[in-house]
Amino acid sequence: LASGTKTSSEKLQALQCHFTWNFEIRDKVDAAHILQTLALRIAHNDYQNQPTLLAMQAYLCHLLREAEKILQRDHPDNFPRQVLVIYGNYTWIYYHLAHYDLVELYLDKVRKICSSLKSRSPYAAQIPEIHAQKGWSLLAAGFRNGREATECFQMALREDKANGEFLAGLAIAAFASWTHSYKSVFWNAAREKLGAIIHEQQQNYEAKMYLAKILKKVDRQQAEALLEDVVQNSLDPEVLRNAAKFFQLEFPQQAIAILQRAISLNPNYHLLHYDLGVCYKKQLEAAKSGRREEIVAAATEAFKKAVQKDPVSVFSKLALAEMYGENTPRYQEEIYLNLMSEMPSLSKRCQQAVYLHWGDFLFYKQKSRWEAAQMYKAGFAIPDNYLERKQLKKRLEEVAGEFQQSSQTTEAEAIHDFIQQNEKQGPLVKLCMSGTPPCRMHVGN
Repeated sequence: LASGTKTSSEKLQALQCHFTWNFEIRDKVDAAHILQTLALRIAHNDYQNQPTLLAMQAYLCHLLREAEKILQRDHPDNFPRQVLVIYGNYTWIYYHLAHYDLVELYLDKVRKICSSLKSRSPYAAQIPEIHAQKGWSLLAAGFRNGREATECFQMALREDKANGEFLAGLAIAAFASWTHSYKSVFWNAAREKLGAIIHEQQQNYEAKMYLAKILKKVDRQQAEALLEDVVQNSLDPEVLRNAAKFFQLEFPQQAIAILQRAISLNPNYHLLHYDLGVCYKKQLEAAKSGRREEIVAAATEAFKKAVQKDPVSVFSKLALAEMYGENTPRYQEEIYLNLMSEMPSLSKRCQQAVYLHWGDFLFYKQKSRWEAAQMYKAGFAIPDNYLERKQLKKRLEEVAGEFQQSSQTTEAEAIHDFIQQNEKQGPLVKLCMSGTPPCRMHVGN
């Protein structure tokens, strides 16, 4: 390999696998969170895509042999066409480990399969199985990839129009596209395709849950009927978590009951506890004084469990800090200071969130306008356009308004100039993950 580095590099780049599909895992997405949700998808998926998800899992933590064994078991007649992605991942992993003899071994395996398929390229094959595997991997990495995943499943279906797995993937990709555009064309496509899949796959509770979300505003009765079926019959904690979100804002108690069932199925999944805490927070908004302490205690306990189950979950820590702030502000401040010390290792979205929450503590509780403005500025200066950045801008405008009212016009003008200057920066960084968001916030959905 060393003597033919350039040639080998070209071969590696030609392979169809997670290393060449470029999911932009670094910084955009929390790989550990993807591994968590992948484990749930693998355990509960309704499609014949388990090896694909295992291959994605392998890309993140090198579990390729398990994926290969399942492929041999589930696709004995189709194994060579299905295994190309896994062999591609093997090749890249051995390349990074400098095991160049094994690199050549797997390159040769790929070449032989591509030759048997009469592919134009010796190291890539444009076949439906590969397109579908890429589509599932994109969806597993985040629903921001919905449109790209749609293209993958469309290509797969050109040669296999009746394939149930590919059709299900296309339906979910259409839903994913809608969640990140809210355009009517994606809404119509998702409604039609999800409805067709449910007709053919009665136990596809993931598709039923997504269709319920599509129908929420136009046919509430049908949406709730679909969700009743999901809640009663699905054993997938992630599907149940998303079903709970349907009721979270209007009927938090109903969402709490669904989440408690999901927790009974998988008590170690931190996002179930996080979402449970969010429901209690929603209850707190309308709670009478007599129940406030009880609800604060329940929310605090839920967020504590979320942090215990996933100690690096930044949003869980921020939510816990906020609950501590109801009775013990010094605990709230301690969490913020600890997170500030970890700032260099956090993703961009996490950094924005920490600056926002710490700034709010300084602004609203400490009444320290100038220090709060510094935090808000630091967060807004990060160009990645997450929801937190919009909130940081609103906070800066609020601080500027207070400076103006106090006749501190120089400080107010400086903040407005800062906002304008940072809004004129170049194109925002492309965000391709969801989702499942960074900082252990879910993609999904």
